[in-house]
Amino acid sequence: MSVILEFTIAAENFRLGRVLSGLSEMEFELERIVPTGHMVMPFVWVTGKNHAAFEEHVRTDPAVKELLVLDDLDGSGLYRIEWNDSPTDLIEAIAAAEASILQARGNDDWVFRLRFNDHDALSRFHDDVLEREMPIHVDRTYTLSEAPDRGHRFDLTPEQREALLLALRQGYFATPREGSLEELTDELGITRQALSNRLRRANEKVLRGALLASDTDVDDTP
Repeated sequence: MSVILEFTIAAENFRLGRVLSGLSEMEFELERIVPTGHMVMPFVWVTGKNHAAFEEHVRTDPAVKELLVLDDLDGSGLYRIEWNDSPTDLIEAIAAAEASILQARGNDDWVFRLRFNDHDALSRFHDDVLEREMPIHVDRTYTLSEAPDRGHRFDLTPEQREALLLALRQGYFATPREGSLEELTDELGITRQALSNRLRRANEKVLRGALLASDTDVDDTP
């Protein structure tokens, strides 16, 4: 049975966190990591107003070989980071354990939620982290049947679930529409671009969870 691990870690304690930190107005969310040979390439969503400063900040880091822009949507960008050498820390440990990233977001501090195929895989990851002397703080572990709230069924982050519920309750999805993005942003205290991105990604996760057996099982029957 698959098992979920939730933990927090300071950005200064793993390479990707150190590379991304330094611009307090930006929000980061790790989408996935792709092992390529002996390297591990992270794909990161970046939300904020100053993408030019972010790109310059990352590209000047000696650990970074290349920063590629893959998508630019509503004030958020999807980036791929290529390293000069393989980072032997948290990101490599996640890849080695073949864990699925359900949530990974932060700036100065990061929150991770990972899914492992079984308890043995989780144990191997934990042993790996200890061996690398990575100071993570484990918040909780649980199986899917023990999930603490229904939002985890769709792999929603707490922020995505909050935005989606507020939009639903305020009538944002009603016809005719009863609420506006401006009203929602005022209540949540985030930018219009950040809210639009959050709702879009939350909707995608809910639709995938409701309509698809898995991310790769698509039924084309009308």
